[in-house]
Amino acid sequence: MWPWEHLAVGYLAYAVVGRFVWREPPTGATAAAVALGTQFPDLVDKPLGWWLGVLPGGTTLAHSLLTAVPLSLAVLAVGAAVGRGRPALAFAVGYLSHLPGDVVYPVVLGGDAKLWFLLWPLRAAPGDGPAHTAPYLLALVEQFVAFLATPLGVAYLVVELLLLALAGWVWTVDGRPGLPRPPRPDRAG
Repeated sequence: MWPWEHLAVGYLAYAVVGRFVWREPPTGATAAAVALGTQFPDLVDKPLGWWLGVLPGGTTLAHSLLTAVPLSLAVLAVGAAVGRGRPALAFAVGYLSHLPGDVVYPVVLGGDAKLWFLLWPLRAAPGDGPAHTAPYLLALVEQFVAFLATPLGVAYLVVELLLLALAGWVWTVDGRPGLPRPPRPDRAG
C-alpha cells in the first residue's frame, strides 16, 4: 500500500476504536500516534532493506508479526505506565493496521496475497532488496501509473479516492485532530 492508504485505513480504524472504547474522537496526540504507527513498518524496513542492505527487503523485520505484536504490547505497557495509554493504543492500532494492508494490496492489484513477511525470519524473503533504490522507486511509480490506465486500475482509483474521502470526512467531523483550531469569532457586541 502507499503511505496515504495506510494512513487512511489506520486513522479510520483508530477512530472506530476511540469511539468504541472512550466514546470520543481522536485527539491531536492520538492522531499523530496513529499516523506514526501506520508508517512505522516502512520507516524501519525500507531504509534498512533498500538503502543500507541490512535487511533482505523492504517488508521484513518491522512487517513481521514476530516484531509487531511484541513491540505493540511493549508500547501499550509503557504507555499505560506513563499515563499515555491512548496514544500508545493509537500507535499500536496504526502499526497493526499496516500489516493486513500489505497482505491484501497485491490481491487488489490482481496478484496473490503476500503472506511470507508476517513470519519473517521464519519464512525467508523472496529475493534480495533492490540494488539501487532510486531506480527501483521510479519503476514502482511507473508500474503504478501504468496500472491506473487499466480498467482494474480505474476501479482501484475510484475505491482509493472513496477511501481517502471517507478518511478525510471522518477526520474533519472529528475536528481535524492534529491541526490547530481556528479562533472563534468574538460573540460580544
